[in-house]
Amino acid sequence: MQQRRQQQQGYVTYENPRGPRISTALDRVVEQDGLYFRDPAGCGQLLPYADWRLDADTRAWDLASRMTVEQIAGLMLYSPHQMVPGMEQGPFTASYGGRPYSQAGVDPWALTDQQKEFVVQDHVRHVLMMRVESADAAARWNNEMQRLAEEQPLGIPINFSSDPRNGAQDGGAEFKSGGSDISRWPEGLGMAATFSPERCREYASIISREYRALGIATALSPQVDLSTEPRWMRLEDTFGPHPVMTTDFARAYCDGLQTTSGAAGGWGKESVLAMAKHWPGGGTGEGGRDAHYPFGQYAVYPGGNFQIHLRPFLEGAFRLDGPTRCAAAVMPYYTVSWQADTKNGKNVGNSYSEYLIKDLLRKKYGYDGVVCTDWGITGDPSDEIDSFSNRCYGVEKLTEAQRHLLAIENGVDQFGGNCRSQPVLDAYALGCEKYGEEAMRARMERSAVRLLRGMFRCGLFDDPYLDPAASAAVVGCEEFCRAGYQAQLDSLVLLKNSGVLPLQGKKKVYIPLRHVKARKNFFRGMEPDREIDPVAAGLPGEYVERVDSPEEADLALVFIESPLTDGYSAQDRQQGGNGYLPLSLQYRPYTAAAARPVSIASGDFREPGLDRSYRGKTVYAANESDCDLVLDTKERMGDKPVIVVIRMHNPAVLAEFEAQADAMVVDFGVQTQAVLDLLWGRQQPAGRLPLDLPANMETVEQHCEDLPFDYAPYIDTAGHTYQFGYGLDWEGEIRDDKSRRYPRG
Repeated sequence: MQQRRQQQQGYVTYENPRGPRISTALDRVVEQDGLYFRDPAGCGQLLPYADWRLDADTRAWDLASRMTVEQIAGLMLYSPHQMVPGMEQGPFTASYGGRPYSQAGVDPWALTDQQKEFVVQDHVRHVLMMRVESADAAARWNNEMQRLAEEQPLGIPINFSSDPRNGAQDGGAEFKSGGSDISRWPEGLGMAATFSPERCREYASIISREYRALGIATALSPQVDLSTEPRWMRLEDTFGPHPVMTTDFARAYCDGLQTTSGAAGGWGKESVLAMAKHWPGGGTGEGGRDAHYPFGQYAVYPGGNFQIHLRPFLEGAFRLDGPTRCAAAVMPYYTVSWQADTKNGKNVGNSYSEYLIKDLLRKKYGYDGVVCTDWGITGDPSDEIDSFSNRCYGVEKLTEAQRHLLAIENGVDQFGGNCRSQPVLDAYALGCEKYGEEAMRARMERSAVRLLRGMFRCGLFDDPYLDPAASAAVVGCEEFCRAGYQAQLDSLVLLKNSGVLPLQGKKKVYIPLRHVKARKNFFRGMEPDREIDPVAAGLPGEYVERVDSPEEADLALVFIESPLTDGYSAQDRQQGGNGYLPLSLQYRPYTAAAARPVSIASGDFREPGLDRSYRGKTVYAANESDCDLVLDTKERMGDKPVIVVIRMHNPAVLAEFEAQADAMVVDFGVQTQAVLDLLWGRQQPAGRLPLDLPANMETVEQHCEDLPFDYAPYIDTAGHTYQFGYGLDWEGEIRDDKSRRYPRG
C-alpha cells in the first residue's frame, strides 16, 4: 500500500491501479481487493457511499440514509458570496479570530470565522466562491475547507461554485465573480455574436478545467433566459432573443461544461455541474425592470408567448447531445411570472409557485436534477420598495419557516444565499406536523440524493484536494487565454465603416475622457460622479500615440457605453408619483409618451396604488455626455476620422449620433487590446448583432416584452439595417453559412 501513497502539502494521495486517485488530509483510507477507498466516516470499513465502483445514485442514497436531519438541512443551503481573503467592509465582510484580515496576521487562504461556523455548526457543504487572490490561494483555500469538512461526521466534502468569472470586462448587470489570472472571454451576448455554438462549447470546456483547478465543481450558469426585453439589465449575460440560437448555445454550454472526455457517462474530474438559469425565463420584466428589486418583480407576457421562453431549457439545457444528457441543476428566477399559473391563479415568486416548479418542471417535464432558488428569497422583506433586500415576492405574510416548507413542497432542493440551517429545520418540523415524520424525512432525503449525486459524479468524495502548483499551471494558461482572446476578436461587430478602416501604421489618436453622473449602483447605493479614462490601463505603442487634442490627432477614438438609466425614483414617489420611471435606450432625455397608460402587473404590499405605469414621465441617462463626446469630437476633428466604440450592455438607440461617426464597432465585453487589434486589421471583423438595435424608444415602448424581434430596427445613413445577424467585414455586409444558420424570421 505504501508504494502507492504520496505525501502532498497537507494531504495524502493514493493511486489506484484502475480507478480514481484518492486524496485525504486525515489519511483515512480503506484497502480492499487491492484497491484504495477513502474512509470518510473514520470507521475502518468500506461503506457503500465511499465505494467508487458503485454508481452515483447508489452512493447518494446510501449516504442520505445515514445523514441526520440537521446534516441534510445544511446540505440544502448555499452560502453567501465568499472572498479569499475575506473583505473588511462592504456586503460580504468576514473576520479571522474576531479581527479583520489586515490585522489578523493570517495567510490569504485562511478560513474565516464565518466559514468555520457554517461548515461545522450549520453543516453547509455548498459554498459560493467569489473573488480569490490567485489560483494558488484558491487551491490552498479549497484544501483548508476540505480538511475541515473531512474532520466532520460522515466526511462530506465541500462543493464550491461560482458565478461567471471569465468575462473579459466586468459588467454592471450582476455582482460578478472576480477572476484569478483566468482566461478571458466575451460576455454572453458576445459569445452569441460569434453565431457559433461550437465556440461556446469550446469556451465551456476550457472554463470547466479552470474551474476544477480552482476547486469549483458547480457553475451558476449558463444564463439561458430568452432575452426578448431589450431594456433588461441582465440581457448582456444571455445569448440573446433568438429562440433557436439561444437553445443551441444552452445545449453547447452545458455539454462543454459537464463532459469529461473519455469518462464513463461523461462525468469525471474535468466535469462541472451546470446550473441553468432562470426557470421559466427571466427576460420579460415589465418595462425592462429587474426582479433583484421589488419594483421589478413582475415578468409579463402581453404577447401570450410564455411557452417559447421554456425552449432553451426543454430543448437545450435538458436535452444535451453529450453523455451527461441533462443540466445537473436549474435555478428559478426571483420574478412573479404574472398570470402564468393557469392551475391555481397565484402570482408568487417562481420558487414558490406549485404550478411552475411541481406541476411543470418536475411532473410535466420530468426534471429530476437539483432545483436551487436564486439568492435571498426566504428572509423577511424590507419595508422599502427601492431596496436590495430579501425577495419573498407574493409570500411576504408567511413566516420564514413556512416559506421554506412551501418551496420544499414544490420540489425545491436548495436555498441560495443562506447559511443558517434553523429555518430549514423549522420547515421540517412544520412538514412533520402536516405529513408525518416518515414522509417528511423521505422528502428531505430525495433532495439530499439529488445534491449528493452531482458531488459523486464529479469525484469530490474521492479526490477533493488540489495541488496548488498544478492549479496555477492550468488556470489562465497560454492555450486557454489564446482561445478566449480569439473569441473576443470574433465577437466584435463592425456596424459602420465609411472606408476609414482598417487602420494602417502608428497613429496620433485623440481619446476623450468620459463622464458619468451620480447614479444608483447594483446594491441601490449611490455612486458619485465619475470621470473615466476608457483606456486607463494603457495602449499598445505599436498602434497609438495618444495626444491631448483633436487638432494634434490623425483620428479620434471615442469609447462610450450604452445608456445608463434607472427605472425607479424615490424622489418621484416623495413628490406624489408612483416612483416608476422609464428605462431608456437613448442618450438624450426621454419622455415616455407611448408607454402603457396602465401597467399590466402590480400589487406589492409596499405600494399604495396598483398602477406602475410611467407614461408621460421623463428619464435622464447618467451618461448622456457619451452622445456629446461623439458630436463634439466630430465637430472638432473636421474631416479627420471619428471611430466610435460602444460597450453595449443593452441595444442602444444610435440615431442620435450615427451620422457623425465614420466607423462604429460594438463591444460586448472585451479587452481594449482586442478592439485595437481589430481596428488595425489584425483580422477580418466576424461578429454579427445577436439582437436588433431599436430605431427609437417609441417602438420599444410599443413592443411586447415576451416577443422576440418585436420592435423596429434602426436603418443607418448608408441604408444598413441594424438587426439580428447584421455585421460588416472589410469588404461589406457579412453573408455566409453562419448568417443563414439562424434566420431572423
